[in-house]
Formats: sequence, structure tokens, C-alpha cells
Amino acid sequence: MTSLKQNKRVAIIGAGPAGLMAADYLSGKGFEVTVFERMPTVARKFLMAGKTGLNLTHNEPYELFKQRFYDRSKILESSLDGFRPEQVKQWADDLGAETFVGSSGRVFPKAMKASPLLRAWIGKLEKQGVTIKTRHQWNGFASKGVLISSAGEDFTFEADAYLFALGGASWPKLGSDAGWVQYFENKKIAVEMFEPANCGFDVSWSDYLKCHFAGSAVRSVTVTSDAGTIQGEFVISDYGVEGSLIYAHSAALRDTLKYKGEASLKLDLAPDIKIEQLEARILSLNSKASISTILRKAARLSPVKIALVHEIHPNLHKSDLARLIKSLEIPLVKARAVDEVISSAGGISFREIDASMMLNRMPGFFVAGEMLDWEAPTGGYLLTACFATGLHAAKGIELWLG
Repeated sequence: MTSLKQNKRVAIIGAGPAGLMAADYLSGKGFEVTVFERMPTVARKFLMAGKTGLNLTHNEPYELFKQRFYDRSKILESSLDGFRPEQVKQWADDLGAETFVGSSGRVFPKAMKASPLLRAWIGKLEKQGVTIKTRHQWNGFASKGVLISSAGEDFTFEADAYLFALGGASWPKLGSDAGWVQYFENKKIAVEMFEPANCGFDVSWSDYLKCHFAGSAVRSVTVTSDAGTIQGEFVISDYGVEGSLIYAHSAALRDTLKYKGEASLKLDLAPDIKIEQLEARILSLNSKASISTILRKAARLSPVKIALVHEIHPNLHKSDLARLIKSLEIPLVKARAVDEVISSAGGISFREIDASMMLNRMPGFFVAGEMLDWEAPTGGYLLTACFATGLHAAKGIELWLG
């Protein structure tokens, strides 16, 4: 007897991690799945992210993991519950991309790259009957179905359900350019403005600092913001600051700039020593010692840290040294542009979707992935949530089609 599901057609627009995860689940359940992707190949951002080591998820306790999504943590919980980090690891292992946990708790495939995992995944989808059509551009909604163009020809594609997984506004050259916003806004669906996430910030460096220290890593420091106090490292760039420690605070710093008009990077350059000990070391040195000598011998600062102190306070007094070392504030000018950063905040408001990820105003149309209004830090959180929302929407489609 033929399954009723085999008579049900699902169209997925966007072949990134969320769209492919939905295709995987639905085709495995017997639905006829067609995936449309406007780029020449699928999952281009996924592949780019994997060039330096594909960080799939994080190995920390799940109760802590699911709190990493800022003010969207509670909203995303139902999606994350359906595809937890340990399930992400098992999924990759099942595809032959055995994983390991790095020293930071991040989870990677042993091959480190994304390409072997993606090849195995696409092979599985093909075996399950998924049709993937690249170089097929979605151009909006038809009276019935969706408008697609390819090779200069336009056509309407009709399905029993539709999933949109079109990405956010970061790295547009890889396919996520937010060109889809206009079509949803025409349907009166609220889309929150896209903003940079996991981003660097502009700083008005002197020519001296840029010339001598651009590209230098500032190691073993803490940064304090509304996100808390976190230890790590960041990099001085020509334009300002970037790197993992900056990205961990980027949402808080971006919002402070947005709502207060100013923000500073608050650094502790010597987090492993208390200010009283530092003051004692400074006093123990020869009173004729230069500022740089004190910074080097008493505080044991690296050349780049010493340069930062001089950069921000060129006329400082010895009596201020301990305090400045423990609480150096670097004024930030602005966040980097959304089209050049790792990921974006903003997208379709969660007010517009129901518990199954279906649009309230458009029954049978579902959304998932980065095109929804959420953000996450680096460290596998972003990718896990893309997988999880794609799977959540797929289960919503299965329920909808009955």
C-alpha cells in the first residue's frame, strides 16, 4: 500500500544547514522533497565556516548550552530540545564524520573540514530521493505556490507545504543577502532589522599602533560587559578589534552603542594578579624606573599590552598604573558592517510563527534558520540552532500534512 506521505510534496527554499536538515527528516519520512538553491552549490557558508575547523556544537552541560542565545534562549528552547548537542554529535558520527571534543569544549569532526561531512550528507539525501536544484532563484509568492527562475526562465512551483531557510544578512557573497525580506514584508510579516553579530569594532587607533601592532594578539586578558566577565584573547586590526573574546561580547557592546551612543572595551590586562599585589610590585621598583619598565617588570605585560596602555593614556602618572592595568577602557566607534561579519541578529519576528514554525498569516509556509530573529555566539551554538530549527520546522510540516 502506498504511504499517503509519498503523495505529499514539500518545497524547501535554501540549501543551508537548516534547509538540508529539514530535507533529511522529511525525505526519511517518505515525503517528496525538492530543495531550491540560488547559488551554484549548496551550503556555501557551511563550507566556508569549516575551512579552519568545522565547529558543530559545544560539549558543555545542556542546561548551560541552551542559555547561550541571549534574550532568545527561552524561545529557541523547544527547537534545541529536539536536537541537542549530543544528538548533533551522533548525527555527524552516523554520517561517518566522527567527532571529537577540543580543549575548549567545542566539538569538531576529526577531519576538521566541512566538505567530507557535506558530501556524505548530500549522498544520504540523494539516496532518500531528495531533488536539489541549484541556480534556482526564488522570486516571491504566486497565487498558488512560489515563483522560481532558472537559466532565464520563470515558473511557478506548487507544493503541499513550503519551508524557507534563506539565511540572514552576513557573508552575502555566499548566498545570505537578505534579498528575501521584501517578499515577506509585502505579506505584512514583521521582519526585524538585521544587525551585525559576532563582529569586530572600529577603534580610532593612532598611526603608530596600526603600523607596529596591527595583527597582534592580545592574550590572557578579560573583557567585562553586560555579557559578564570573560577571559581569552583578541586581535588588534587596522580598523580596531576583533577575535573570539570580542565576539563573545559583541551583542552587548553593539546594543550599548546603539542605545547609549557610546561604549568602551573594558579590559583587565593582568587578570591573574590582584590590584593590591600589582601596587606592591610597582612600589618595589626603583622610583626612577620609566613607565614602560614598570609595565614590563611589575605587571609583566607584553609589548602589545604596553602599547595599548600608552595608546589610551599617553600622559599617565605612575600612581594610576595599577588601576589602568586592571581596568583599561578602549572607546569603540562602531560595530563592523553586517555584510562582513560571521553572523547577524534580526530577521522574521517570532511573533509571526506558531509553535511548529509555521507563519501565522500563511498556513502551510514554514521558516527556519538564520532568517529568524535570533543570534548566537560562536562555538557551535549558531550551527546547532540552525540544525535544530530546521528539524523543528520539518516536524511541523509533517504534523501539518497529517
